[in-house]
Parts: sequence; structure tokens; C-alpha cells
Amino acid sequence: MRKMKWFKAVMVVVMLLLPLAVMAKDVAPVKAAARAVDPIVSTDWLEKNLQNPELVIVDLRKVEDYKAGHIPGAVNVFYGSWAIKKGELLNELPPLDDLAETIGNAGIGANSLVVLVGKTEKVPEQFDMTRVAWTLKYAGVQNVAILSGGQDQWVREKKPLSQDMVKAKVKPFKAEWNKGLFVDKAYVLGKLGKAAIVDTRAPNFFGGKEKLPFVPKLGRIKGAVNLPVGQLYTSEGLYKAKAELAPLAEKAVGNDPGKELILYCDTGKTCTSWAFVMTEMLGYKDVKIYDGSTMEWLADPNAPMEP
Repeated sequence: MRKMKWFKAVMVVVMLLLPLAVMAKDVAPVKAAARAVDPIVSTDWLEKNLQNPELVIVDLRKVEDYKAGHIPGAVNVFYGSWAIKKGELLNELPPLDDLAETIGNAGIGANSLVVLVGKTEKVPEQFDMTRVAWTLKYAGVQNVAILSGGQDQWVREKKPLSQDMVKAKVKPFKAEWNKGLFVDKAYVLGKLGKAAIVDTRAPNFFGGKEKLPFVPKLGRIKGAVNLPVGQLYTSEGLYKAKAELAPLAEKAVGNDPGKELILYCDTGKTCTSWAFVMTEMLGYKDVKIYDGSTMEWLADPNAPMEP
């Protein structure tokens, strides 16, 4: 009788543990989707990994710049393929079918380690890499990295260059769209006073003292806090270390990783730099980009603004 009771007790334990084992198996793919490459990589890292068969280096510069000399093995997909003009707004998402085709034509697949390379000499150009990184994240590409210092840093360090026109090995790409990464004006309006609205422009732009010619007027979204993109970089134009960046973000938005953050700039391009760093390096889980940014918001007389 005691043996029967013991057997029944063992069976109950097994039945209780079995669903947990199945659940653990179901969770495993999430773990597999963890990063296989750091979000910001150095020129030394890239040089050491040039022969990695999973590596896809995407050069975002104009084709004439690419032809003059590029990182060996890099394919050329000009920035204009990733962000387009829609009406009056700059740096908007292309049609999703076109975007998925661009990704596959670049040779990017499910297991690819993508490193984005662009120019960093001029301020707007240095954010080509982060805008494309955020767009690839939007499309469900897990392992996307940015080359710190871009092509300019590679050349400064006299790393090897090639003039070969590399033809990508086209791969079928099925996007898993993370549509919550980009939000529109109506969404932002509904989140005023609830989410943290983060203006990533320079302090003079945030303070209403300066604006770019294509922005309708001075000002910012009402209630926004300032986290300038210039704080991301060293004097050499390289990304600062995590230990330096984390306190800057925390000062602006706090340290709650689950807090909803909506970032904007003038066109939805430069703000992707902080968005990418905050999600991929600093652990913030709910970061969104307001794609229309001040170009759209400040053109609407009914949109709440200050000062």
C-alpha cells in the first residue's frame, strides 16, 4: 500500500513538472533571438571578423563614394533606399514590400550579422546608420550593429580598402514587422502627460532659439524633456561607452526600463541614435520614434507646443 502511495506521489510530481518542461521549450526561441553581435562595433572588431560567413556589411554611402574605396566585402545600398520623402516629410519609411525586398537584395537573412557603415564627417550623415538600424529592427532583423566612427574612422586608421563591386547574395526575407517602433502624431497626442516625450535636438533647438530651414517654426512638443544626440559621441566622433551613456539617459528619463519613451527630432532620423542605444545597449524596453517629428508637429497650429 505504501508503495502504491509512493508511486502515485511520484506521478503527481511528474505531471506537475511536465508542463513546465514544455513551457521552457516554448521559451527557448526567445533566448535564441538574443544578440550575437554588440550594437556598436569597433573598426578592430570588424577587421577581425571580415571572413565571418554570417557577416553582411552594408555601405550606405552614394555609389560613387563606394566605388572610390570601401571596406572589403561590403555591399552598397544607398541610404535613399531606406528612407524616403512622403509629401513634405523627410526620412519616412518606404512601402513595406519595397523595404523587405531591399533587405533581401542586400543579402540579409535570418542568421545574418549586419554591420552598417556610413559617413560621419557631416552631422546629418552620421545618423544614416542609426536610422537604417532602427528600420531593420522594425523589420525584425535581430543582429544589427553600427560601426563606431563609420567609414571615416576606418580610413583614418588606414584599414584595408577595396574597389571591387560586391554583388550581394540575394536571400528571401520575410519581415516580422515591429510596427510599434514608429508612431504617428495622433498617437503622440494621446500620450502627452503619460509617456515621456524626448526631444533629442541640441539645447538651442529644444529651447526655441534655433530651427532648421525646413521646420515650420521654433519650439518643441509640450512637456518634452531634452536628451541631445551630441551627448552620444566622444570628441573623436566615436560612441561613448555604456558607463558614460547610462547616466545621461537616466538623468533625462529615469531608470525604469519599462517606461514608455517617445523620441523625436526634426525628421525622425537623428533621434534614432538615442533610440537604438537605449534599447540595444541600455536596456529600455519601450522606445518609440515619432517619425513626423517637428516637421509635422510644428506645422499643426492645434498641436500643443512650447515655449
